[in-house]
Amino acid sequence: MPAEPKIAEFAPCVDELTPYDKEHAVAYMRLLDADAEMADWREISRIVLGLDPTAEPDRARRTFESHLRRAKWLAAKGYRDLLRSGWPKH
Repeated sequence: MPAEPKIAEFAPCVDELTPYDKEHAVAYMRLLDADAEMADWREISRIVLGLDPTAEPDRARRTFESHLRRAKWLAAKGYRDLLRSGWPKH
């Protein structure tokens, strides 16, 4: 299995699908699943985003919130563009 792409501190904040979104679509889905299961944000940050919330709590929280917000946008609006783009690649 290929390595997960590097997570930026802030997810895109535009009303259009970006290359970053396509690259991180699986992470977004994992965030949505974990959020739906009401997992603790620290656990999600560690497992899904690869961040250490103990060593960098502020950065981990900002990154988690930014990416969860983007994941929710993608689920509500951006998924059509994601599918039109040919994602997922087989």
